[in-house]
This record gives sequence, structure tokens and C-alpha cells, in this order.
Amino acid sequence: MTRHRIERTAPAADFPDGFPIGNGRLGAMLHGRPGAERIDLNADTLWSGGPLPDPPRDGAGQDDAVPARLLPALRAAVAAGDHAAADALARQLQGDAWTQSFQPIGHLEWRYADPDGVAGYRRHLDLADAVAVTGYDSACGPVRLTAFVSAPDDVLVVSATGPGSLASTAPPRLHSPHPVTAGVVDAGAGPCLLWTGRAPAHVLPDYVDREPAVVYATDTGAAVPAGMGFAVAAAVRQTPDETRLVVAVATGFRGHRHPPSADLAAIAGEALARVARALARPTRVLRQRHVADHRQYFDRADLHLPTDDRAELLFHLGRYLLIAASRPGTQPANLQGIWNADVRPGWSCNWTTNINAQMNYWAAESTGLADLHEPLLTLTADLAAAGTATAARHYAARGAAAHHNTDLWRFTAPVPGEPQWANWPSALPWLAAHVWDHLDHGGARAGFADDVALPVLRAATRFVLDMLVPDAGGALVVSPSTSPEHDFRYGGTGHAAVSWGSALDQELAREVLTRLLVLLDRAPDPALRREATAALAALRPVPTGPDGALLEWHDDHPPHEPGHRHLSHLYGLYPGTRITETGTPADHAAARAALRARLAHGTGHTAWSRTWVLCLAARLRDPGLAAESLAALTGGLCSASMLTLHPDAGRPGGWIFQIDGNLGAPAGITELLVQSHAGAVSLLPALPAAWDTGRVRGVRCRGGHRADVTWSGGQLDTARITAGTDGPLLVELPAPPGKVHTTGGAPVAVTAGAGAPAGRCRIRWDARAGAGYDLG
Repeated sequence: MTRHRIERTAPAADFPDGFPIGNGRLGAMLHGRPGAERIDLNADTLWSGGPLPDPPRDGAGQDDAVPARLLPALRAAVAAGDHAAADALARQLQGDAWTQSFQPIGHLEWRYADPDGVAGYRRHLDLADAVAVTGYDSACGPVRLTAFVSAPDDVLVVSATGPGSLASTAPPRLHSPHPVTAGVVDAGAGPCLLWTGRAPAHVLPDYVDREPAVVYATDTGAAVPAGMGFAVAAAVRQTPDETRLVVAVATGFRGHRHPPSADLAAIAGEALARVARALARPTRVLRQRHVADHRQYFDRADLHLPTDDRAELLFHLGRYLLIAASRPGTQPANLQGIWNADVRPGWSCNWTTNINAQMNYWAAESTGLADLHEPLLTLTADLAAAGTATAARHYAARGAAAHHNTDLWRFTAPVPGEPQWANWPSALPWLAAHVWDHLDHGGARAGFADDVALPVLRAATRFVLDMLVPDAGGALVVSPSTSPEHDFRYGGTGHAAVSWGSALDQELAREVLTRLLVLLDRAPDPALRREATAALAALRPVPTGPDGALLEWHDDHPPHEPGHRHLSHLYGLYPGTRITETGTPADHAAARAALRARLAHGTGHTAWSRTWVLCLAARLRDPGLAAESLAALTGGLCSASMLTLHPDAGRPGGWIFQIDGNLGAPAGITELLVQSHAGAVSLLPALPAAWDTGRVRGVRCRGGHRADVTWSGGQLDTARITAGTDGPLLVELPAPPGKVHTTGGAPVAVTAGAGAPAGRCRIRWDARAGAGYDLG
């Protein structure tokens, strides 16, 4: 294996086997077909639909139209244990619309070489340089096809070289699922191919069996209600040394609150201008600019595992994909990043906010990509504003509510469907955790705490406060409450979703209340502080069942699916930080028992679920379970190109590409080597036995610290901690270090630190921000 490179000896058999490249805005999937390459194209803002309509104005005499009127009866049914009635009332609380769908542009087919006599075929994706290469020998000589998507120049560049490439290539053809018009224009840089079209005005999710499922609009103009325009511009240019294809894409998206544009001439002008600018530079310069831009992110961290190249590649691929799918100013990575070939993709290829969208960004802070977190944080701030009407209309609540999925237009209402997934309004508190982590890791820009974190935490807290009610014992619980996508059993054969005080909702309520109180030190709000403090004191803890396992539901209901893929009741262990081995030992043991029970019944059968198990194993300091999870991820739960998969019986091969497993895996791998959630920077807390020797560099820790670690023989060799703040620095190690000194060689006086787990030690010293400290 070449480090940082995925190598294959056959073209992609299906979409998930391709090599994804992108710049956060423009995505391309390369199939590696000899002679005639297929390139699937996406733009991060090409979605169906348009801005959401204003919520209904519920005036006098229209109280029956307000879903929140049902809330008292729903809460009463929950309190009385009438589960069937609670689920029925929850259905009436739902809205009548679904999210829109992320759209493909289509695929380009480009015949660049003679496909006859192919021998010695190989293709690779260079993760460090973000370049995809296909090479082989043909009857006419060697052929090499190189492709990248440049962020500085905002274009796809495909270069064919070698004597086997065609002296005169056929122009590429765009095969789009949408109606398009094709032509050839000259935008000042020679002839360019141009395709223009419209995204659908409306697309139903693939799980809704109703017609028409896809609707196109016929209106035109610079502002239309729905169905944005798009344009693809492509130019082929030839020199004695190469034939290159340059492609740019533009869409009519003008902001989630603004009508999109269907002015195809203006949109085409944007795409043509990008192609013209790129054509002014030779491929060599375009590539240099692209690689330099990509490596400013990729080189911030590194991992080398000489004895486990698959796990190492999984780490590098996850970081590569986040760089390719999420840049400041773009939309967040969705269920497939920015790579999708279907008009009705799985789950609309939206942002599923009951785990998947969040998992996409679990590794952003710890692996040095804090600025790439920005699209999700912007989405969170948008939902904190857009969800105010949803909170009021559906729950008569203050603050803001968002449910289990959202889209480009910042959809927040509960969709019509099964209560187990539709009736979960706690997405904003979970997303608020990412806002907090961004602050906690020290990567936030000046002003972020005041203009993003405080508004988000205020909106989430006010909603949580209005969702809390006393249970039978007087403790506060969230009501109504569900555990995402999972039912509980009752009465022998019955099952239902709606209860009160699910473990996830209680954990999120405690977390958001606690964190808001910290932020209120920056902007005093005495009334809100008193309310949050009182609620926090009365909040019901997550209980443990008679079997010693953490309970998923308030009333010890048995699970309908004992091996369910969601592990929501273990949020407090990961991605939350409340449950720790030394701080909450009883809950730590109960979480271990709960995970063991779930695993015994088959959880982890989707890639994202297995990634969650990996992260939980790291927090449980269980390297054996972590190694088992990594083997599952790199085995049957990923494609030929190591893209992670989700079971889908309706798809070829029974699987669908879903990127969350890829993007979450580096977080779990990092947590095996460095953790920082329990007040200390913990080195090698859960090192798998197979990782006998290795090194990791550039791990970002809470407090803004950074850790570089090397080990051999399963033991720590050296570590360097670069302090992020002035003051005491607490470090946890497998054994006392031989010495601690600054990078300049000056000895550092250390003292013993308290709270180390069994078999470990902690040391502390007074650190200075920006200073490096070597241990070993």
C-alpha cells in the first residue's frame, strides 16, 4: 500500500465503487472506465423545491388548526400510560409536508482514448493531493487520465495524457435526469459546450408511494417559487502533450429565504466565466493551486499504523471526504456528502438530524478541520431561527424546534409518518452540541460565542424548558419524548414510540441547560438563568434497569428491536461527555451493559451504526470491541472504494452509499489514541493490540491543546502537547513519563494529578498558550 492512496485494479462496478472528488461546492464521482470515463456531477445547492411558505396564521375561531392544541391531551395520555392514544395523538401533531431532495446534475461521458487492448489497468485516489488517476496500456500505447476538482478555480479538471489517448477526442455528453437544453457557445475563451436545465419544483421522498413523485415547473425568471435553474459549461482543449476537459457548474440558489433563479442565461454566464478563467491557466498551474489548497487542510493531522493499513486508510479517507464535501460558505455534507446520482435518493439525501448529520462532523474538531465545521454550524444557526414558528405552532413553546431531518430550505416541522422518527423535536439541542464543541476545542473565530453560540443555546434552552413536565415523582422529564426510530413494547404484543423522558432527550436537556448557564456569564439574563438553574436541579437522571443496563425509556419499557441500529440511549457516553469512567462510574458500567445487550442482538449492521459502536468502545476503553468494529467497517460495510454502506433491499447489491460512517470513523480512531473530554488530555487510552507501533500527529483537544504521540511495543514512546491556553494542563498517561520539558529543552516541574482510571497516571503543570511540552 502507498500511504494516503486507495488503489484498485478494476473500474467501478456501481456508483459507490467510484472515486469521489470535490471542493465542497462541486462534486464528481469518477468511475475509472477505460476509454470512455463516466463522471457523475453534483452541486451542493442543487435541490428540488424552493423557500418554505410562511406558517399558517392561526386566527380566532381556527384553534382546531393549531397542532399544539393536542399537546395537553397527548401529555395526559403519556402520563396515564395509554401508549396507543399517545401515538395516535402524536400523528395528529405532525405536519403535512416532507423535506425536498438533493439532486444530481447528471453524468458526463467523455471518450478520451481507444478502449481496445486494455492491459495493466489500475486506478487510484490520492487522498493527500485529492487527485484521481486511471492508467493502463492500450493497443495504441499507455494512457493516463488525471482528475481533480479545484476549490481555488471552482472547476473540474480532467487531463488525458500518453500516446494511447486520442489525438482528437469526441466532445463530452451530459446525460441528465432533468430536461436540459444543449448548445455550443463562445464566451471569449473559444467554444464551450453548455447545458442548461431546471431542478424539480417538488420531489417526494423515495419512501412515499404517491404520484406525481417528481414535478417540474414551467415558469421562468430571476425569481421563481420553486425549481431552480442550473448550468453546466465544459470545454475541451488540446496541446501536443495532453487533452483536457474543464467543467464548471452554477445553480440558481440565492439563499434559503430567497426565491431561486430560473434565469438560465444568467446562470450559464456564471458557469462559462469559471471555465474561461480556468482555461487561462495550464493544467500544471491549476493542479498546483488545487493541491496547495487541499493540503492546507489535509496536512494538519496524520496517522501512521504500520500494522493496520485499512484502519489508517479509513482515517485518511474520512478526513479527505470532509475536505471535499464541506468548505466555509458551502452547504454541509449531507447523507451522501455531495455525491448522489438519484432524483429520488435514499431518504432524500437530506440532513438527517437524529444522528447522521451530526456524525458527519464528529471528527471535524479533533482532526484539525474546525473551519470545515462551519457549514453545519451555519445550518444550526439557521434552524434556530427557522424553528421558532415550528416550536410555537406544534408545541406552544418558546425557542425553536427542529425535527429528524431538514433540507436546503431549512425545513423544521415534523413530517407525516411513523412517530418513532417523525415525532422527535430535539434536533436543535443535539446540533447545539456542535456549537459548543467548536468553542471548547479553541477553533472558533472572534465573536462566535456571542453571535452564534448564545442565540443557538438560548433558542434550544427555551424550547427544552417548555417541553419539561413533572413525572409521577415530581422530577422533570421531556414530554412528549421518543427515542429516534425505535419503538418500545407494551402489553405483550403492542409497540409504540411516544413516552416521556427518553434517555436521549434527558441527556440533551441536561447538556443544553448546563452549557447555556456557562455562556450566560457573557450576556447576563437573570430570568433565564433562574429558570434554567431550577430546571437543571429538578431534571430526572437517566435511570438504570434491574439488569444493570442504562434504560432507553423512562418507564423501563423493553425494546421492540433489541438489536436496533440507533444507540440513542448511550448519547451521554458518546458523543456526549457526561458519562466517564471516573466521574460517573455507575453510569459508565450501565452504558457498557446496555451496549453489550444491543450488540448481542445484532446492532452495528449499518456502517454508521458500527461507527457509533467504535466511538462508544473508545470511551469504554475497550480496544477489543474497537478492533472488531473497525474490521466490520473495512470489511462488508464498505464498497470497493471504501465508501461506507447502508442496507437497502431496493438497490443493486442490496446496499446504498451513505457517507456518515466514513466521516465518523476518524473520530473513533482518534479517540482510541487521544481523548480530552474528562478534564485531561488522555494519551493511548484504548490502544488496540494490533496497533503495536504507530504515530499520530495534530490531534486537537478540548481547551485548544494539540497532541502528537508515538508509540512502539504497545507502549508510549514520546508525546508533545502544545498548550492552547494559559494555566494548569492535566495529562493522563499509561505510565509516569521519564521527564517533561519544553520544546526548547527546559525542564518542567510536574505534580501528580487526581482522578486517573485504574492502571493509569495523571500529571499536571502550569502551561503557557502556544508552548510545546515533550513527554518521554
